[in-house]
Amino acid sequence: MSEHVAILVGAAGELGRVTAQRLAATGFTVVGVDRNEKGLTELPEGIRYKTGDATDPAVAKSLVDQIAAEIGAPEVLVNTIGTYHLGDALDATPEDFRLMIDVNVGTALWLTQAVAPYMRDRGSGAIVHVAARQGLEPTAGMATYGISKAALVHLTRLLDLELRPLGIRVNAVAPQLIDTAKNRPYLTPELLAHAVSPEAIADIIAYLVSDATAPISGAVVPAYGP
Repeated sequence: MSEHVAILVGAAGELGRVTAQRLAATGFTVVGVDRNEKGLTELPEGIRYKTGDATDPAVAKSLVDQIAAEIGAPEVLVNTIGTYHLGDALDATPEDFRLMIDVNVGTALWLTQAVAPYMRDRGSGAIVHVAARQGLEPTAGMATYGISKAALVHLTRLLDLELRPLGIRVNAVAPQLIDTAKNRPYLTPELLAHAVSPEAIADIIAYLVSDATAPISGAVVPAYGP
């Protein structure tokens, strides 16, 4: 059993893959989780994975329990799962709103519930969720997305209050735009100039789960680019 297990959720995405590789390079035994099994098979050699939809609370718990039993109790959880929707508040539908809340906030809560008992038992742990600038500053035209990311920011700070006494640190990183292959076709040259690379965000995440940031919890770190 490894003493340094990191669970990386959203590992089939570009940010997830880069972050998984970064954590593995710092000595963690990384287990990637995603519902996209094909994407998981593209993870670098040596990174294990489990397939499942962590937006489902029962699946999230089952995946964490399997990893703890087969590999070791998680010391780190990194949650990069997220989705977005463009639209004004007056045009929002119940379906839009539920999807944003379920994916962008619900996943973070269910995963935290699943890993917290293992981290509590070991007396330490580090959790990082991926928030967004739109959750810190209102942005017209991104109503349901911004609301869900604002809820994630609040959840991060609330979890810090509840879990820090147990030795568990909870932080978030808040990009504005990420320069990924998926996003690039939709970004104008002006926007692309301000986008942040997945590698840069992965470095921030790796720093937040490292011993160097042991005193830091409840932080939402901006990663906005120039």
